[in-house]
Amino acid sequence: MNLSPSERYARAAERARHPETELFRSGQRFDLDDFQIAACHSLEAGHSVLVAAPTGAGKTVVAEFAVFLTMRDPHAKIFYTTPIKALSNQKYQELVAEYGASEVGLLTGDTSINPQARVVVMTTEVLRNMIYVGSDLLTDLAYVVMDEVHYLADRFRGAVWEEVIIHLPSEVRLVSLSATVSNAEEFGDWLQTVRGDTDVIVSEHRPTPLYHHVLVGSRLHDLYAEKSGKKKRRVNPDLLRAVGASRAPSSRRGRGGGHRRPAARLDRGPFVELLDEAQLLPAIFFIFSRNGCDDAVRQVCNWGVQLTTRTERDEIRWIVDEYTRTLLDEDLGVLGFYQWREALERGVAAHHAGMLPIFKEVVEVLFQRKLLKVVFATETLALGINMPARTVVLERLEKFNGISRVPITPGEFTQLTGRAGRRGIDVEGHAIIQWREGMQPESVAALASKRTYPLNSSFRPTYNMTVNLINQFGRERTRRVLESSFAQFQADRAVVDLARRVRQQQDALSGYAESMRCERGDFMAYSAIRRELTDVERQKVLPGDHGARDARSRRLAALRDQLRSHPCHRCPEREQHARWAERYWRLQRDTDHQLREIERRTGAVARVFDRLTELLLRRGYLESTADTDAGEPTISATVHGELLRRIFGDRDLLVAECIRRQLWLKLDAQQLAAMCCVLTYEPRRDEVNPPVGHLPKGEFRTALARTEELWGELDEIEDELRVPRTRPLATSLAKPMFKWSSGAPLERVLEDAEMSAGDFVRWSKQTLDLLDQLGTVATGNLARTARQASELVRRGIVAYTGTEQ
Repeated sequence: MNLSPSERYARAAERARHPETELFRSGQRFDLDDFQIAACHSLEAGHSVLVAAPTGAGKTVVAEFAVFLTMRDPHAKIFYTTPIKALSNQKYQELVAEYGASEVGLLTGDTSINPQARVVVMTTEVLRNMIYVGSDLLTDLAYVVMDEVHYLADRFRGAVWEEVIIHLPSEVRLVSLSATVSNAEEFGDWLQTVRGDTDVIVSEHRPTPLYHHVLVGSRLHDLYAEKSGKKKRRVNPDLLRAVGASRAPSSRRGRGGGHRRPAARLDRGPFVELLDEAQLLPAIFFIFSRNGCDDAVRQVCNWGVQLTTRTERDEIRWIVDEYTRTLLDEDLGVLGFYQWREALERGVAAHHAGMLPIFKEVVEVLFQRKLLKVVFATETLALGINMPARTVVLERLEKFNGISRVPITPGEFTQLTGRAGRRGIDVEGHAIIQWREGMQPESVAALASKRTYPLNSSFRPTYNMTVNLINQFGRERTRRVLESSFAQFQADRAVVDLARRVRQQQDALSGYAESMRCERGDFMAYSAIRRELTDVERQKVLPGDHGARDARSRRLAALRDQLRSHPCHRCPEREQHARWAERYWRLQRDTDHQLREIERRTGAVARVFDRLTELLLRRGYLESTADTDAGEPTISATVHGELLRRIFGDRDLLVAECIRRQLWLKLDAQQLAAMCCVLTYEPRRDEVNPPVGHLPKGEFRTALARTEELWGELDEIEDELRVPRTRPLATSLAKPMFKWSSGAPLERVLEDAEMSAGDFVRWSKQTLDLLDQLGTVATGNLARTARQASELVRRGIVAYTGTEQ
């Protein structure tokens, strides 16, 4: 490209202003996109950044630049946080390959590798806990990367992201990476408020264009009539005709006199072959069910699909054997290992949370090495694991949310289809929706074209957070800190909009009042009598309740007398005034509701904090002491509060209370493992606790009864103070965990648990997390028993599956 002298000068001046960006840029395989350059310039200028861009657009380049800047400063450190352990493990491996094992560490709760390194990858919870305990590892911290920061909206774990953002030292620069969200500017405004200089960089450009198709029967149709970048694109007429023909009733006769039948949905085996012939592999099929993913793999294999060469099969076999050589021979059959490996050798796999973590890791490795051609996955795969495909297939546009089947949102559609198109490999990506009865092409097109993906806070104070913040900042400053949360920021913005609406409605009310003005008297009072009369007339009286019927009759007679005697009753424009009055009262009701909503939202987070503080004062975790200088009492943590500060989990206060009251001192290691499982397990919907007779015997049942009594005590006071309630205990997995820690074989434990190996490992990891906490925060026999229980649980498949989400 020939540049003029002035253009060459401008580029040279740009390089001089941003030397670090230019040096980093020169070492990249691809030239940086505009949004990446803008983000790097912001970081080089010493600002924090929020980067919102589509999946696969290259947001992580910005994080890599932050690592690059860190390594250029011999005294700086960077933390790279991710929402799940699988992502942390993946990012750790990538950074080790770039900078060497001596410079990179990993902290995921159950894994600790080189924590003193200058680059440390960790889950967000680990960083939150480090901040609360004032870890020495925070010294010299220059940057924190928050990958997948839109996870802040997660209703279970999202609050952790806000805690970290609010409490990180002010000098630490934040690199927030988000999927495309429709309120990125709002989130950026909040970051600017709580973190200082923060630049918001939004890109909706996909480096690899994405094309949408609909499979009707065995024929693939483009969703749109043209592949242009126009905002409003026409639905493909050929698709509309194909769908119309498929909807035709089977009783209609075609030209040849035969019956026309709707196009049958293509089975998965032929579907995969169609994609293979069209050179649209590798593909990810998103199926919103674990069982559905496993069934799909079996169907494709039974069809006889073979997508790999002999050389690829040999490589797959070698990788599988290398990763799984520590599995016990007696466990292989239980885990379905041989069927799983056979499917892999055909180039087909499932990927979902019910799988053994090591199996999932193998699937990810094989897919990244282009050895797997088709993966049937649940939506958890869309969370940022590096598994882009040429094609993404959606068999349904609805999923089960635990209660009913609901349509997927535009944000979910964008996240899922965003996996299609591998930068540097594919020139384009493809999203295929399989048509089914009732699906409207126009609705599919609307879903594909929307970019509505709002980021909403899920933040709420907890007991552990309350004690930690009061210990760190004191009560009043903590209230101010909580009022700076994104939750309150959004609530306050909503209040501004509500207040504006209330003002508009109050103006309208004045107009309505003027329109119903009556020269003969107070029409407002007259309309109030009419409204009361209508309400009383609608009242229902139970048959046989003569007293109520007489009272109602007397009241009706009195109101009718008042109405007839009121001067407005004889006004010739009475009904016209009444219509305005009806509008007035309707709007007044709505305005009153809006005012109550404003009152509810204003300071909502701080009000919850105040109630939690009151509860913790009553239970002896906080104490109030007179402060002669300030004139107001000072609230601080007691010795029991210090214990609660170091317990993390949904039932944090209940655990602290049980330790404090020594409810578990007589438990042996196996019984304590079962108890910790009870305190961490989240049952499936409609799952009921087993009878006491099905639980471990002896001291366990006594300790469980006392723990449940204590939960009931807490539940009453939580209800009284209107704070978030502690979830009831879930005992379904207690006996299987007891058996596992007692050395029972995997097959028997999984049979008793009635769950997959992957799910059992996940809950075992949660149990281990609580046991490890007990081993640290408790003292004496309980701490020793907890450490012994950890050793018993950490065996077999639990011991060597460290990448669980």
